[in-house]
Amino acid sequence: MPPPADIVKVAIEWPGANAQLIEMDQKRPLTSIIREVCDGWSLSGSEQFALRYADGAQLYITEQSRCEIKNGTILRLAISPGRAARQLLERTQSHGIDARLEALKELAKLSADPTFAAEFVNMEGMGTLARLVESGTHFGEMLAFTLTAFLELMDHGIVSWDLISLSFIKQIASYVNQPMVDVSILQRSLAILESMVLNSHSLYHRVAQEITVGQLIGHLQVSNQEIQTYAIALINALFLKAPEDRRQEMASTLAQKHLRSIILNHVIRGNRPIKAEMAHQLYVLQVLTFNLLEERMMTKMDPNDQTQRDVIFELRRIAFDGENEPTGTEKRKALYAKDYKMLGFTNHLNPAMDFTQTPPGMLALDNMLYLAKVHQDTYIRIVLENSSREDKHECPFGRCAIDLTRILCEILQVGELPNEGCNDYHPMFFTHDRAWEEFFCICIQLLNKTWKEMRATPEDFNKVMQVVREQITRALAMKPSSLDQLKNKLRGLNYSEILRLRQSERMSQDDFHSPPIIELRERIQPEILELIKQQRLHRLCEGSCFRKVGNRRRQEKFWFCRLSLNHKVLHYGDLDESPQGEVPFEMLSDKILVSDMKSVVTGKDCPHMKEKSALKQNKEVLELAFSVLYDPDEALNFVAPNKYEYCIWTDGLYALLGREMSSDLTRSDLDTLISMEMKLRLLDLENITIPEAPPPIPKEPSSYNFTYNYS
Repeated sequence: MPPPADIVKVAIEWPGANAQLIEMDQKRPLTSIIREVCDGWSLSGSEQFALRYADGAQLYITEQSRCEIKNGTILRLAISPGRAARQLLERTQSHGIDARLEALKELAKLSADPTFAAEFVNMEGMGTLARLVESGTHFGEMLAFTLTAFLELMDHGIVSWDLISLSFIKQIASYVNQPMVDVSILQRSLAILESMVLNSHSLYHRVAQEITVGQLIGHLQVSNQEIQTYAIALINALFLKAPEDRRQEMASTLAQKHLRSIILNHVIRGNRPIKAEMAHQLYVLQVLTFNLLEERMMTKMDPNDQTQRDVIFELRRIAFDGENEPTGTEKRKALYAKDYKMLGFTNHLNPAMDFTQTPPGMLALDNMLYLAKVHQDTYIRIVLENSSREDKHECPFGRCAIDLTRILCEILQVGELPNEGCNDYHPMFFTHDRAWEEFFCICIQLLNKTWKEMRATPEDFNKVMQVVREQITRALAMKPSSLDQLKNKLRGLNYSEILRLRQSERMSQDDFHSPPIIELRERIQPEILELIKQQRLHRLCEGSCFRKVGNRRRQEKFWFCRLSLNHKVLHYGDLDESPQGEVPFEMLSDKILVSDMKSVVTGKDCPHMKEKSALKQNKEVLELAFSVLYDPDEALNFVAPNKYEYCIWTDGLYALLGREMSSDLTRSDLDTLISMEMKLRLLDLENITIPEAPPPIPKEPSSYNFTYNYS
């Protein structure tokens, strides 16, 4: 007979004594259980003791967290968090250097525990640590442990960052600005400054006054990728929190210090693979850099502003080489209108009106002027070869350039906040000081080429732009390492290749709307849905790795979750690093019974999304978040690494709960597989069967198509 649900069997250790094996009644007060354990070892003063986990993070067990204890867990009797905090606080102020060092080392370890942290903070421990740092008398390991403890304690959110003193900031900044400092001290100092900037508006200004951009860039030229990562993270934080009028100034300073080329040569093209956290920081820097374009993107052209109108005149002058102009006003207007028509503007009489729509606003005009001045031959060729055509197949340069700018802004999400879980940086954007403008110049040539390949007329404008968007998106997905590589990728993605790819990626679009076909579809659908369901559950049995996302980024932390083969238990547990392949059930220490699962919630309904700050709650994170709610009123929170894993897991969890699978991936798979099955049946193929075992699962997140074999 199985033990009652409120009873868990655990082992409790105490140094120098045999472990006690007890059945812990979860209904009994924790103090009563601790008293009984202390009596077993003849220890007095049970109120001075507490229970901690013996493995992993070795956290203290409280009345709130005791429900997480599982059968077979090994616990350890330890001094209570209050007593530990008091002792360590006294020892950190000891006159003996060795005793103080050991105390700070232990404090750095215990500070990750929220129960201990609350006790230590209540005893004014943060002030003591701050004074130790401000004194400037600690060095080496002692200082590193002090900074680690400070960072861990602040991470619990008990103390406001606004309370940090200016002298403390100056001392931390001095470690970053010193040319030679211990790596561990530098790493923690960078992390502390990043947290200050992200968590306090007032501290941003103080940190910005103390930290020199040049010194931060110097830290990118070291061989330690962790230091490089923290340095870029601090640059990103300063960039993100800077007032709008300061961002352009900061960008100019970074350009003068050759930030881009240093990142390219010392990070991207370094002799070490790019780790996930570095990739994320490069992505954030890329997004923040492109966001500098937002102001121009959202600025309408003022048709009455002569300075702005002069830019359009310059486009005309460069294209038509300042041809002799008539003297009469009316003749001049007629000539201008003719030239602006040849330039491809929609409004021939007043082309300034073409730039009044935002986005792309004035950014489109900036791009056109850059092309005309820097790539003058290309600009003149595109304009003249189209203006001389009389067969209605001319490509309207002005209209195309404006709409292309809008498309590029959408593809690169100009104006959007960085996504916390995204690592999607493009190395090629770090290869040129004017990467955005060069990107536009490459894409406008692609557009002109595609227009000719499609034999397009002005009526085909939207179709051409759709094809060009697809060409650019596909090329970017290949992650070209340089702008020249991008050109090569786009050269291979001509219109014929796009048509071939489209044809290979979709099934025949035959007319399936007649009554007999609809009836056949309805009959097939349950079989296909069951196949998809089994495939999803099979994928959950394989399991997935998820990244732990905290309030700040210091190091990668992962956890793994997988479904038991009998579909009755969800196993999960922490990992030291991202796994290569399947993780055995034995390594996953925690579990949830499927029978205890209440529901699955997504997006902003998830508990961990409600808790997150407004800065982190951007659209893409919300779209990847989901939670399993289970008894007793607990939640297992996920942020999927990509949309594919999100769809697989939410579908699989819905299937476990008997709910309808409704993700975009399921709808796509359902349409594709039903079309395949119906096509085969309509061709009178015999002996068509649905495979009993699920097919191999594509591992690439971007690959949403499945390959099924019919025999």
